[in-house]
Amino acid sequence: MSVGQPKHDGPWTTRRLLAWTTEYFERRGIDSPRLSAEMLLAHVLSVGRLKLYTDPDRPATELERAAFRDLVERAVNHEPVDYLVGRCPFFSMMLRVDKRVLIPRPSTETLVEHVIQYARRTPGFASPLVADVCTGSGAIAVALAKNIPDARVIATDISTDALEVAKINAQEQGVSERIDLRGGDLLGPLGQQRVNLLVSNPPYISDREWEAVEPNVKDYEPTGALRGGADGLDLLRVLIRDGHKHLVSPGQLVLEFAASQRDAVAALAEEAGYLNVRVLADHERLPRVLVADAPEG
Repeated sequence: MSVGQPKHDGPWTTRRLLAWTTEYFERRGIDSPRLSAEMLLAHVLSVGRLKLYTDPDRPATELERAAFRDLVERAVNHEPVDYLVGRCPFFSMMLRVDKRVLIPRPSTETLVEHVIQYARRTPGFASPLVADVCTGSGAIAVALAKNIPDARVIATDISTDALEVAKINAQEQGVSERIDLRGGDLLGPLGQQRVNLLVSNPPYISDREWEAVEPNVKDYEPTGALRGGADGLDLLRVLIRDGHKHLVSPGQLVLEFAASQRDAVAALAEEAGYLNVRVLADHERLPRVLVADAPEG
């Protein structure tokens, strides 16, 4: 297979390739080694991941092994697996991703799940107008449109490249007719428009925390989608300060941030007059999502 690969008497089957690569990734400290191995091999074989287990003894051809070996070596050199295969799992979808957009993270699913449940259980929110600011790949906008059938979403981003990716994801997930993609900086594309829900996963990594960011993120993902200024709050301050101007009442602001920013973000929301300010924990039980109701009137 690659450098350091043991010799086998039999063919390199799907089963053997997965077992060897998973162990190799574990030794090299790759995140989610089994999942990463599955994604790469499924990509090379042009099959779904389930097929790897329904046909585990399928021998790989020389060309397939060569292609797989190349991707494996790129992965251990910190190139994100999601970019290598061009797709990323998010909220039961497989979204298109490349170096133009940030790779969606599981923590962002906390934000999406909250909004979906809020819309379902809150009177007057069954068919909400949602603004997703800094949409990037469109992960949040697409997930909300797909899971709230009557929702309409305005998805904004300063990057025209990101909006191109978001457009593809909206089309592939069958929700493009309910997503309005707009280019511009933060809240600018909304003009004077008001929405029921204002959500965002903006850049929020501080200069100090940037030094500790892993190479697979720092060297490959778009810096502009990650860094949020000296304390990481540059964009969050604007969204909190001016977000209520674009919310109807009742309405809700829902923002993702770094766990280290919990107290600062909550304080900003309270100072801006939002009601019922609270913070949700993500899948790792870290404080990551601000939820704040629009001020009355």
